[in-house]
Amino acid sequence: MSDTQVLAAPLELPCGKTLKNRFFKSSMSEILGTVDHQVSKGLVTLYKQWAEGECGVLVTGNVMVDRNSLGEPRNVVFDERTDVSKAAKWASAATGNNTDCWVQLNHPGKQSPKAINPDPVSPSAVPLGKGLEQFFNPPRALSESEIQSIINKFAFAAKMSKDAGFTGVQIHGAHGYLVSQFLSPHHNRRDDQWGGSIENRMRFVKEIYLAIRKEVGESFPIGIKLNSADFQRGGFTEEDSTEVILALDELGMDLFEVSGGNYEAPAMTGAKQSTRDREAYFIEFAAKMKTLIKAPIVVTGGFRSTEGMVEAVGSGEVDMVGIARPLTLQPDLPKQILEGKNPKSLVKPLTTGIKALDKAGMLEITWYEQQMARLAKGKKPNPEMNVYLSILRTLTSNGVQAFQKRRA
Repeated sequence: MSDTQVLAAPLELPCGKTLKNRFFKSSMSEILGTVDHQVSKGLVTLYKQWAEGECGVLVTGNVMVDRNSLGEPRNVVFDERTDVSKAAKWASAATGNNTDCWVQLNHPGKQSPKAINPDPVSPSAVPLGKGLEQFFNPPRALSESEIQSIINKFAFAAKMSKDAGFTGVQIHGAHGYLVSQFLSPHHNRRDDQWGGSIENRMRFVKEIYLAIRKEVGESFPIGIKLNSADFQRGGFTEEDSTEVILALDELGMDLFEVSGGNYEAPAMTGAKQSTRDREAYFIEFAAKMKTLIKAPIVVTGGFRSTEGMVEAVGSGEVDMVGIARPLTLQPDLPKQILEGKNPKSLVKPLTTGIKALDKAGMLEITWYEQQMARLAKGKKPNPEMNVYLSILRTLTSNGVQAFQKRRA
C-alpha cells in the first residue's frame, strides 16, 4: 500500500483559500436540472453523497450562463431567472463535511445542438465538421456587443454562485466550448481585437476572469479548465496553451485543470500507451507548466489506482488528482483511500460488441449519467448495469436527443 499522506495534505491557493486534501472531483454533466433549468432535488442528493466521500473539491457539471445557449436539454442555468433558494440548497449539501464545491461556468458557443438551439453563436461562422453538422447548425459570428454581454453573464453567474454559498467557480475553457473556440485559430478567424494573435484570442478569457474577479473579490477561488491542445490541425497548440496559462497565472488564476481535445478531435482516442500506463492523461504537459506558474495544477482522466494518484502528487508533477467516472461508482472513493483501504477501481471499458450501437447510444457517457441518476434518487450505484439496458433507457427517455453529441 502506497503512503497516502501526500493525498491527505491540505493545499493553499493563491487567493488564500486552503483546500482540505488533494482529491479533485472533475466536472461531469449530470443532466439532472429541471425542464426550466433550475436546480433539482436530485442534484442536492447527489452532491451530498459526494461531499461525504471526502473530496477536497467538487466541481459541478457545466452550469450555463445563458439559457438561450445550452449544451444539453437539462442544463442548470445561473441567470436572472434562477431560483437562488434552490441553488443555495445545492451549495449547502455540496459544501458539507468541510468540502469545497465550485460551479463550473460554461457557454457552449456553436456546440449547442440544433434540437434546442437553431441559432448557435461562435467567434466566427465556422461550422463543426467530421459529421457533426447533422447535430449542430452552422453558427453565426458574435458581434462586439454580444461578446461583452456574454462576459457580463459569466460575471453575473459567478456572483450568484458565491451568494448561493458555493466556495469557488471554474471557467470551462476546454473541449471546444465557447472560451475554447475563441482560443483556437481554427474556430476563431476574426480580424478584430478578439482574433488573430494568441494575445487577441486569449482576450475573451482574460476579460471573463477580470469581470468575475471584480464581482467575487480577491479571496474567492477562480479556476479554469483548459486544453493542453486541441489535437486538431490549425487549432490550439501546446505553445498557445502555455502562453494562456502564463498570462492567466500572472492575473491571479487560482487553479488550472489541464485537459485536451474537442468534439471534432477527442483526445483520449490517441493517447500513447506510456500515458495510459501512467494513468494520468496530459501529465507531461502539466508537469512542465508546474515549473513555470504559481497556481496549483490538476490533471483529470485515467487515474484508476491509489498508487497512480500517490505517484502523480508525490512526484511533484501535479498538485491534485482529478477523478470523475470512478466517483459515479464509488462516491466515497477518496474516503476509502484515505482510510488505507486501497480500493480497486470499478471503471471498465463498456461495449455491446457492436461499435455502431455503442456510438449511437453514447454508451461511455450515458451509462455513467445513469449511475449519477441512481445516486440522485438515493440508490446505490450498479457497476454491473447491463449495457443493452443502458442504451435502451437512453433511447426511450431521450428519443432523437439521445443521438446528439454530449460531453464526457
